[in-house]
Order: sequence, then structure tokens, then C-alpha cells
Amino acid sequence: MPDHKYSLIEHFLFPPTFFSEKKFAETLEGKTVLITGATFGIGERLAYLISKTGANLILVARTAEKLEAIKNEIEKENKSANVSIFSTDLTKNEDVENLLENLKDLPNGIDVFISNAGKSIRRPLFESLERFHDFQRTMSLNYFAPVQLMLGLIPILRKNRGRIINISAVNVLLIPAPFWTAYQSSKTAFDQWFRCAAPELEAAGIRATSVYLPLVRTRMIEPTAEYKNAPAMSPAHVAEIIGKSIYTRRKIFKPWWLIFGQIGSTIFRRPAEFFMNSWTKKKFDKKSPKD
Repeated sequence: MPDHKYSLIEHFLFPPTFFSEKKFAETLEGKTVLITGATFGIGERLAYLISKTGANLILVARTAEKLEAIKNEIEKENKSANVSIFSTDLTKNEDVENLLENLKDLPNGIDVFISNAGKSIRRPLFESLERFHDFQRTMSLNYFAPVQLMLGLIPILRKNRGRIINISAVNVLLIPAPFWTAYQSSKTAFDQWFRCAAPELEAAGIRATSVYLPLVRTRMIEPTAEYKNAPAMSPAHVAEIIGKSIYTRRKIFKPWWLIFGQIGSTIFRRPAEFFMNSWTKKKFDKKSPKD
């Protein structure tokens, strides 16, 4: 269920999931689930949802204090919960290597890897000319980190005939938008990598699932003023969608309306690009950037 009250339009855009707690618990009983980006938003809600199933949880995020708080809260609510936490900066290769070394020592391996960590930046290109680090950071977390993690986890997941769930964005399947050069390019890069890898993963017995999400009301969208009143999904609702994809073995989740956006992106690409160019020029002219 949503953790904030949906408006009428949100109810229409994001209908109920009809999530089965019983099937979810039966599927994950005795399994080990790894979640990245586990301290806020979707990852946090997912951790609490999975903690009710009897699964072993491995939570990965950068903020050690928040990881400890979530672990304590889960174990307080469920005395039999088994929660391991790893404070890891996924933008640093050494941290990821250390994490993988620790994960290799797990007696029962890993059954489900949920790649959820991500970084969003909305910034005009002309405000990024001296901010190459924006592109380095988004590529580090949104592309290189999950690739590095998966390369290390694939042998473990193959042994357990496990599954990988990638949390992606609807934007990667639509016409590219201005002001999102850093974020959208990095998310698209990993989406392509994962889709290319999926047939090989499936052939090796590893289930691959892509979850394409619209706006989700998390702290990631707070810096963008335009999103304050825009329709957005609840993190708790998204957690149930991911949970349902686990017990239904679904390969792809997309909002029901995304197909119309994809068709429009193909049929009306030129008009859409003309509109975006005109709209962007107006924004550009208002700011009058210096040469």
C-alpha cells in the first residue's frame, strides 16, 4: 500500500499491485537477499517488507548509522530476523571489491540481488561545463558499480540459480530529455548492459528482471522543484511491485501507460523533439549564459 495518500490521478496512473504476502513469504523462506541503496526510499521500504518473510537480508549503503538503525528496528520487530549490513561507497572500486570478498564467504551464498542504488542529477549542460565530476559520479554509481557487483556475484547466483532485479527508470525507454545528460545517459548505459546480459544470465539459470519506474516520491527527486506536485509513486508501493516480481518470476515491470509513451516516442519523435528544442531555447534565452 502507498505510504502517502495518492491523489485521483496517482490512483489512475499507479493502480493497486494486489500483492500476496503469503506467496512472497513462501518464495523467500530461507533465501538470502542483497539490496543496494538500502537506507532510504525504495531500498529501505523493501528491506522492511522482506524482513517479514524469514529471508536473510544483506543491506548495502554508504551511511553506516542509518544501516545500523534499520537493522536494529527490523530485529526489534522480528526477533528471528537475520540482517547483515555493509557500509560501502559503491563509487569506489576498492569498497566494492571488499564487499564482494565478504559476500564470497557467506555459507549459503545469495539468491536474490536487487540493484537499487542510484544517483540523480538534473542540470543544464551549460551549467555542467566545469562539472565533469557530475558525469563521473553518475556513471560510477549508476553504471560501473552495478556492473562490477554483478561480475562478482554471477558465480554465486549461478550456483544458487538465483535472480537479479535491476531498478531502472521509464526515461531510458523514451525520447531523451534536456537537462538530464548525466543521469539519463548513465541509467541508459546500464539498462543496455543488463538487457544484453539477460539472455546469457537466463541460459546460466539466473533470472533477470528489469523494473522500469516513473517518478517515485523519495529524497532523490526533492532538489527538482518541478517534481514537487507531479504525480509520483510511493516507495512502499514500489516495494510491493518488486516483491511481486520475485514470486511471479516476472521479467519486466512497466507502468501500464508506458507503452503509449513508447509508441508516441516513435511516431511523434520529430514533433516531440521540435517541442523540446523550442521549450529548451526559451529556458536557455532566459538564463543568457555567457560564451
